[in-house]
Amino acid sequence: MKPFPVAARSAFAVAACVSAAGFLAACGSSSGPSAQPTKTITVTVPAPSAPATTPATPAPTPTPAGPAGCATTALTASLGPGSGAAGSRYFPIKFTNTSGSTCSLYGYPGVSFVTAAGAQVGAAATEDPTYPRRLITLAPGATARAELRIADAQNYPPATCHPASVHRLKIFPPGQTSALYLTLTATACSRTSVQILAVQTVQPGRGSQ
Repeated sequence: MKPFPVAARSAFAVAACVSAAGFLAACGSSSGPSAQPTKTITVTVPAPSAPATTPATPAPTPTPAGPAGCATTALTASLGPGSGAAGSRYFPIKFTNTSGSTCSLYGYPGVSFVTAAGAQVGAAATEDPTYPRRLITLAPGATARAELRIADAQNYPPATCHPASVHRLKIFPPGQTSALYLTLTATACSRTSVQILAVQTVQPGRGSQ
């Protein structure tokens, strides 16, 4: 093999250097991918809507068909003789129709002790479910009754009861918003957390005289 002439070797060396320089320049001019700015994306998640709720209000008991309810102004109230048993006294509250028209009573009267000025003392009577509600028809002059139980205030410690002397009962006929008043002297518990009154539904008849 013949050696390259000096001129040829020089030309080859120059070409190699030029190629290497071009390669290096190309490498130097290339750069990696440029960093992209970070984007912040805010995602708002709506709060779950609360389910619709229905207030737990008991449905009123419908009054059976019959004569119109007795207005307070169509009635007089009186107390029958009391009787005692097991630390309580019982009184029939009598409602007499004094109007000239037939009317009706249905359900429970509202009963509470009040002061002479009419301020309530203690808790109002609870509903005694001994008898179911029934429509009571009162012809003019007819009478119906509701039994009232009064527990003895001495059944409770004074610190619990806060005993107070009372002399009147406030009575709302069933379905009415104006009251009748009766005289009754008793010892009540002024603490509303102590329940000493209970009343039954209106029933036909006068009860004990």
